Amino acid sequence: MNGAQQAFAPVLAALAAMQSNVDRAQKGQAHEFLEQFQKSGEAWTTTFAILQSPESADEAKLFAATTLKGKIIFDFHQLPRESLPQLRDSLLSLLATYSKGPKPIRTQLCVCLANLAIQMLEWKDVLQTVVSTLSSDPNGIACILEFLHVLPEEVTEGRKINLTEDELRDRTMELLEENGQQVLQLLVQYAQSSESAPKNPQLMDCITSWIREVPLNDIVNSPLLNVIFGGLDSDQSFEAAVETLCAIFKETRDVDECLSTIKTLYPRILALQPKIAEAVDSDDTEVYKGITRVFAEAGEAWVVLIARMSDDFRGLVEAVLECAARDKEQDVIGLTFNFWYELKQYITLERYIQARLQFVDVYSKLVDIMIGHLEYPKPESGNDNDLFDGDREQEDKFREFRHQMGDVLKDCCEVIGVTECLQKSYVLIEQWVNTHGNQVSQGQVPEWQRLEAPLFSMRAMGRMVPPDENIMLPRLIPLIVQIPNQEKVRFQAVMALGRYTEWTAQHPDTLQAQLDYIMAAFQHASKEVVRAAALSFRFFCNDCADLLKGYIPQLQSFYESTLPNLPASSQDELTEGIASVVARLPPDQVYQSFKLCCDPVMKRLMAMAQSATDQASKEALADTLQLVTIFVQWIQPYVRPGEANPAVTYCQEIFPVLAAIIDNFSNSVPVLERMCRLWRYMILSYRTAIAPLLPQLAEKLASGFTASRQGCFLWATDAMVREFTDESPDVSKETLNAIFTFYQQQATTFLRALNDLPPEELPDVIEDFFRLTIDVLLYHPHPLIGSELMQSILSAAASSLTLLKEEPLLATLHFLRDFLAYGSEGSPSSSVSFADDSAKPRGNPPEVQQAVKQLAIQQGEVMVQRLLTGLMYTFPADCWPDASGVVLALFQILPRETAGWVGSTVALLPQGSVTPQEQERLLRNIEQRIQSGETRKIRMLLQDFTNSYRRRNVAPREGLGRLEATRFKFTG
Repeated sequence: MNGAQQAFAPVLAALAAMQSNVDRAQKGQAHEFLEQFQKSGEAWTTTFAILQSPESADEAKLFAATTLKGKIIFDFHQLPRESLPQLRDSLLSLLATYSKGPKPIRTQLCVCLANLAIQMLEWKDVLQTVVSTLSSDPNGIACILEFLHVLPEEVTEGRKINLTEDELRDRTMELLEENGQQVLQLLVQYAQSSESAPKNPQLMDCITSWIREVPLNDIVNSPLLNVIFGGLDSDQSFEAAVETLCAIFKETRDVDECLSTIKTLYPRILALQPKIAEAVDSDDTEVYKGITRVFAEAGEAWVVLIARMSDDFRGLVEAVLECAARDKEQDVIGLTFNFWYELKQYITLERYIQARLQFVDVYSKLVDIMIGHLEYPKPESGNDNDLFDGDREQEDKFREFRHQMGDVLKDCCEVIGVTECLQKSYVLIEQWVNTHGNQVSQGQVPEWQRLEAPLFSMRAMGRMVPPDENIMLPRLIPLIVQIPNQEKVRFQAVMALGRYTEWTAQHPDTLQAQLDYIMAAFQHASKEVVRAAALSFRFFCNDCADLLKGYIPQLQSFYESTLPNLPASSQDELTEGIASVVARLPPDQVYQSFKLCCDPVMKRLMAMAQSATDQASKEALADTLQLVTIFVQWIQPYVRPGEANPAVTYCQEIFPVLAAIIDNFSNSVPVLERMCRLWRYMILSYRTAIAPLLPQLAEKLASGFTASRQGCFLWATDAMVREFTDESPDVSKETLNAIFTFYQQQATTFLRALNDLPPEELPDVIEDFFRLTIDVLLYHPHPLIGSELMQSILSAAASSLTLLKEEPLLATLHFLRDFLAYGSEGSPSSSVSFADDSAKPRGNPPEVQQAVKQLAIQQGEVMVQRLLTGLMYTFPADCWPDASGVVLALFQILPRETAGWVGSTVALLPQGSVTPQEQERLLRNIEQRIQSGETRKIRMLLQDFTNSYRRRNVAPREGLGRLEATRFKFTG
């Protein structure tokens, strides 16, 4: 082994470990070593050594090329400026070496050269140098095309590079705009000099990359257009040619600006229509997909022209329709969905009524096509219980696909009208009944797929059908309630009826037959049909409650007998249906009916509570509590101020049972969470009318939180804080004081818990506490800021900033932003959005401002350290805006102190992770913004600094994950 090989031997050993079957610990060590290597200074020379060594394996060379790309993008500051020409020449030499491939390595080297070109501002003749250096080799054209392909993409991604906005803008102009015509000439020259050019996907990729940098008309009116369309005739370049055409379409969306270009393209596109049939006949799925994409994306781009000039562009619409119609395997039809939606959006406008008339026949055919595609397949095995022959992934895909086709049917309803669409469903259902009615009477359901599909289509279109439709539904509904009992057919029939309950509410003569059909479905052997029945029953009760409220005893009897046999989700549906009927009763009947329907549930609860010892039985108890919550959510009678609320009277009656359950199940999280949810909805549903129950409720929330330390008790407490405020005229000062005292009690319990346990063991409790505290700060700002607890709460917030979980971090950051806002002259209120830093809060007493500043001074240094550390290392991306917002808020109330805290934090960063010049520039710019009164601009300074730091020092570099996943395949 020579000296160069010895230098990179540890890297090769670590790479070998990553790709071998060594244990996880060794693989982890290798990963960590390679990650550190990628960020080290020695990687500059080592990567070149690996790439230049003939003995290095291709995998190692690709890793080296990928690492070199990361060095150029993130670690450019490690190189002295005078070494850059040598780096450029070395890269060009390597590119010449790898001109024949392997392609992945060549691509990475081109990306390296592109990023060097962006940052090497003194290199002015980039294109000329690359072309002249590489064109002498016959294989060099591959490198040149690859470089031209990646250059615009890398410039667009230039935010990763440590250049100022002005430098990046100027460099973009130099590299792209000023080179556009030269690149166009180069590509034309290559296309005309080589017969294989139309078959070269690299040429297509180049054209695609430069479409936005060269006037589109120049490309379309050049010989390249023939090359692009010629590429559609070659297997090698077909996919790339499709991509290029679609990129051209996107650039022609401004149809008025691009009308001449579209006129040139349109006949060429239309001439491709015969390829649809050719692809289908030859069973070439990839060509079929590509051609469909071309037509569909052309249609999407030019949809406004289609609406304006429907006669001229009808051919394109018919081509898209043909793509959809010929798709036997449902491989490509999804590519057309967005086009049909976009076209519908235009032609349903009054100004395009003529286009709508022009395309009525197209959308009518589209309905037939969609209903045909909705049919379940006929399994090869002949087993109707396994329609996809065991392929569950294909089955899930088909189910999702059907709902997308249902959306297309809704579009068709808007164009041709719901009556005609429903008629198509009716005709198909009637045909099936007429053909197979005799067999159904004998217990057989042949060709059920042909019946189920139009039922699904009818269900899918339900949302579009107005309640006053009187042509098709009076014929369809009686037909549906006779649908046979085959599982999938019955399921679809029950679901379809559930979609038309608003119509049923206006046609009460049809209600009984439908309800009988649905209630009978609860006895079906299929769980899916039972679930469908529960869902449809809920819809019927929701929408037909006025028709059903005289049948409470019968409904309650059905409810009580059916409920125990249902799964939890269906129990919820059934309960919601019953509750929605009770909710329509006059107030004087609410208590009795509420009690009649809910008492059996309470009896079940008491019985379950006596025997619930294992996890499953406790979860079942929690599910039953959810049924009581549903009643509370729905039954909200209107009563005059001062009158007792009958629903609250019932809640008072059942509260002792609920309180006993919470005491006996203080260690069951599902039970506690469902109980707190129930209590929270008692507050939300009955608002201040819940006042008679408030003392008992507060006592149980306090004792429950103390015993369990579960955040759900704080979540329920928050509802109380938000409901009982000084904005409500019937809330007394004594009640407000009691609410704040109650909060202090909960806060004290929380602070004790946080003192006993590290924050990472209490993430959900932290989230719930700070969301609660945000509302207390809103409705009780002065008592909270003046509270003795406030310093401890801020200390808890600072501790919580060490968490890695997004939700508690966001809650903490939102609290800190809201709190610090009270340190300025304006006073936040419920009408102010803190996401909008430009909002002007109202006046704030000086003593409150001073108190906030004093508290911020005590916690500020720790807070800034943890905020900047989070921004550089640990915070999830969604937390970055709020974290920088907290730092900005500190700068706005304590500019000098915060600048000092930022300086001391940056000084603690690991040596070498940031240059002294960067530190100095950051602190100098901050000082300038403070002096000029532009503190708001400091936020952007810190965001740029932390983003740059994180990309260079924290974010993983490319290459390692792929090494673990698989060995690379290399092609020339």
